[in-house]
Formats: sequence, C-alpha cells, structure tokens
Amino acid sequence: MRQVVLDTETTGLEHRDGHRIVEIGCVEMVERRLTGRNFHVYLNPERQVEGGALEVHGITDDFLADKPKFVDIAKEFIGFIRDAELVIHNASFDVGFLNAELERLGDESVGRVEAVASVLDTLALARELHPGQRNSLDALCKRYEVDNSNRDLHGALLDAEILAEVYLAMTGGQVDLCLDLAGDGDGIEGEVVTGLDLSRLKVVRASEEEVLAHQGRLAAIDEASKGRCLWQKHP
Repeated sequence: MRQVVLDTETTGLEHRDGHRIVEIGCVEMVERRLTGRNFHVYLNPERQVEGGALEVHGITDDFLADKPKFVDIAKEFIGFIRDAELVIHNASFDVGFLNAELERLGDESVGRVEAVASVLDTLALARELHPGQRNSLDALCKRYEVDNSNRDLHGALLDAEILAEVYLAMTGGQVDLCLDLAGDGDGIEGEVVTGLDLSRLKVVRASEEEVLAHQGRLAAIDEASKGRCLWQKHP
C-alpha cells in the first residue's frame, strides 16, 4: 500500500473566506515504510497572511513573495499524491483548502482531491481509539512518545514527518525500524537508501508465550480501530 502523509499551512482558518495555502508538505510511505521521497513547497498565496496564522507557522508575506503559485505546482503535486491513501490529521481542513485551490484552476479532469486519492483522517481514528481525550498532534506525540521537540512553530513538512511517526505508532507499527530505513530524500525524485547492514542483525525468535501475547495485542488494536489494524490483514 502506498500512503502519503500530508499537511498544509495557510493564510487563515477558513478557505470560504478566501484564505489560501502557503505551504504543502508530503511524506511517502510504502507498505508502512518511509521511502525518503517527499514533496515540499512554499506558495505565494496572492494575499496577506493573517496575524493569527503568522503566530502559528511564522511564514511571512515577504518570504512568500517570490514563491511559486499553486497553479505552477499543481500538476507535480497531483502526480505525487495520485492513487495514494492520504494520511491527514483533521483532514477536512487540509482537503477543504486543497479542493478550493483546485477549483480555482478550473481543471475538470481533477476537480477534487478525492478524485485522485483516498483520505484517512488520523484525528477521527484517534478519537475512536481514545474517546474523551485530547487528540491534537502534540497530545498524540506525548501519548505515543514521539519526539516533537523541534516543533516550536508549525511547518507542513515537519508536521507530516511527525504525523507519520504518530500514525505508525497508533496503528501498531515498528516506528524506529521504519525510520531507520528511510532515505534522505529531499524531493519527489528521492531514492530509498536503507543505511542498514541486514547481515549484522541478530535474529531472536519469540517464545510461544510472547507470540500469544503479541496476537492478543493485535486483536485488541484491531477491535479498537474497527478492523483498521494492517498487521491483522497482512501478517
């Protein structure tokens, strides 16, 4: 399965008020492993960034003045997310902004994000797994012990990378191993570089008791996530 963990930063909170996207960050995973292929771009929104949004992400009008417009990167962006499952925290926000940008293009061949990719909302998933608890990205980082110490300000690529770790932890993945296998990809043409000598790994077999405990844990995750535990589907 190919997944793209996605986040955006914007000029304000509501696309219906004419607010625009100023940053898109995407991180690719294939079969729950980071590939090192990313898509990251800052955009000239052709309008001012509101003060409240500036306090959140720190992206200024002056910085964005010479950046490309959405129309300039739309084809490349759609190519990157096409046929993937998009993993987004509070997906209605980001998808709403992306669809508003696509609508401005007037390209009926694309129309909406949902026409080229499926969407998984990690906020909705977290609420199912942890009802009545705080499920912001920062709260999930604390719950799953994901390091977000570099997150003084929001940033689309940084938040996508953090969300990838949180998603893997939340759905029962081996986060550290996946991240160690990730390459240093800094663009959509990045290659997978493992940096790991598999011949030096010591194989330790699980005991019968450990196997039963593991199976019980997976069953509990599968029940709590309403059948979304991928390890149950792909043992």
